[in-house]
Amino acid sequence: MSQDDSKRPQPSPPGTAIARRPASDSIGRGTETPASWGLGEGQAIPWEYVAAPESRDVVRLKDRYGLFIGGEEVAPSGDQWFTTLDPATEEPLAEVARATVEDAEHAVDVARAAYEQRWGSLPGRERAKYLFRIARILQERSREFAVLETLDGGKPIKESRDVDVPLAAAHFWYYAGWADKLEYAFPGREARPLGVAAQVIPWNFPLLMLAWKVAPALAAGDTVVLKPATSTPLSALLFADVCRQAELPPGVVNIVTGPGEIGMTLVKHPGVDKVAFTGSTEIGKRIARAVAGTDKELTLELGGKAANIVFDDAPLDQAVEGVITGIFFNQGEVCCAGSRLLVQESIVDRFVEKLKDRLDTLRVGDPLDKNTDVGAINNAAQLAKIEELVEAGVEEGARMYQPACEIPARGYFVRPTLFTDVALSHRIAQEEIFGPVLSVLTFRTPDEAVEKANNSPYGLSAGVWTDKGSRILSMVKRLRAGVVWANTFNRFDPTSPFGGYKESGFGREGGLHGLLAYVDLQPR
Repeated sequence: MSQDDSKRPQPSPPGTAIARRPASDSIGRGTETPASWGLGEGQAIPWEYVAAPESRDVVRLKDRYGLFIGGEEVAPSGDQWFTTLDPATEEPLAEVARATVEDAEHAVDVARAAYEQRWGSLPGRERAKYLFRIARILQERSREFAVLETLDGGKPIKESRDVDVPLAAAHFWYYAGWADKLEYAFPGREARPLGVAAQVIPWNFPLLMLAWKVAPALAAGDTVVLKPATSTPLSALLFADVCRQAELPPGVVNIVTGPGEIGMTLVKHPGVDKVAFTGSTEIGKRIARAVAGTDKELTLELGGKAANIVFDDAPLDQAVEGVITGIFFNQGEVCCAGSRLLVQESIVDRFVEKLKDRLDTLRVGDPLDKNTDVGAINNAAQLAKIEELVEAGVEEGARMYQPACEIPARGYFVRPTLFTDVALSHRIAQEEIFGPVLSVLTFRTPDEAVEKANNSPYGLSAGVWTDKGSRILSMVKRLRAGVVWANTFNRFDPTSPFGGYKESGFGREGGLHGLLAYVDLQPR
C-alpha cells in the first residue's frame, strides 16, 4: 500500500490558487536569508543539516505480543493477530493479539477481582509507592520509549524524546503525590474509588494518553482495562513490562488490543464503573449513547478546530513560532491543534510572509532523524483524509502554499500546507483535518475575532497573541474553549486540567480535576 507521491496534491496548471517555491529554494547552504528574518536580505546561509538518526537498536521488539491480563501476557482466545506498521516505511513492526469479546470480558472480571481483593482498599501511601516506581522506570527507560513512540506512531524523535515521554512520567509523579492526600483533596467530602475503569485511547499520543488516564485512576484506587489504538499498541504493551518491573499487583492494569468493537465491549460491560475515551467526536457520541441510562461515570475528550488569534500588537516573530508549534507539532495530529489562524487585517500580509518563510525551514522526513520537524502521518486512512481535504480547499477557492521539500518515496508523508483567502464556509475552516494544514482567516475587531473563533461545533482549545493583558483576559472570558493559551500554544502540565466544550467533549484530565473523574464523592 505504498503511497505514490504523484497521487498527492501537486501544483495545478496556471490560473489556480496555489503557490510553492522551487525545490532549489529549500533552506540550506548556498541559499539566502528571507527578508522577514530581519538579518539583512541576500546573506548566504552558512550551514546545512547532516543526518542525525537515532538508533532503532534501543528498542528490542518481539515478533509477537499477546494481551496483558492479570499481570501476565496471554494469547488471544481466538488465536488471531494483526500487524502494526512503521508509518515512515510501511514495514511491519510486530504481530499483536486481536482480542475477542470473551478476552475483554475476562479482563474486566480480572480487574474487578483485583479491585475488590486488594487495590481498592490499599492505603493511599502504598498505592503512591507503585506510581512513584512507574514514574521512575519511565524516566530510566525514556530513550527506549521515545524510539518506540516514533517507530509506531511516526512522530519526530525530538518530540517523543522531549515532550511525550517526560510528560507521561510527570503525570505519574504528580498523581503519586495525590494518592495519600485524597482526604484533603475535596473538603467536606470523602473520596472513594469508583471501581473498574475502561479506558480507550487514540493513536496520536499513545503513551501520553495512557498516562493521562492510568495515573489518576491508580491514585484514586481504581483498577484499569486499557484498550490502545490498533495502529499504535506497542507503547502500551511496553508499559505492561513497566508494570511488571514495578511489581504492580496482578490485575490492577490490564491491556487488551484489537479493533474498535473491543473498546465498545468494554464501554458496555456491566462490570465497568468508569469510561474514559479520547478520540473522534463520532465515536464519542456512540459511547455516550451506550453509557446513557447507566450509572457509569464518563469523560470524553474529542475533536477540535482551535482558533489561534493574532492581534496587530502581538510579538510577531514569537507568534510565528507559536503558530508553527500549534499546527505542525506531531504533524498536526493533535485534537487541540491551532488549525484556524485568525490574523488582524492590518498585519496579515506581513505575518503570512513570515509564516511562509518559516515553513520553508521545516524538515519533512525520517522521524528518527533528530533534525526532522514533521514526521509521518500515522496511517494510510488518515493520509487519504488529509489529502482529500487539501484538495477540497483548493477546489473551494482558497490559495494553497506548500514549501518545496522532498517527500520520501515510501511512508505516509504530506507537505506542511498553508491556506489563505479562506472563508468560514470552507470545509478546511470547519472540519477537523488532523494533519499539518493551516487555514488563515482575517478579522478587524476583537468582537469579530471572537465571533469567528466560536463559529465551530468544537470547543477544545484556542490561542490569543497580544501585548495587552486586559485584552487576553477579555478574550478568555468570551472564547468557548476548554483551554486558552496566551502568547504560547500547546503547552501542557500535569497540574493543569484539560478538556473541552460542545462537540469537543466533557470532563477534564490533568490536575485535581482529572482526579475528580475517578472518585465517588460522599458527604463526610
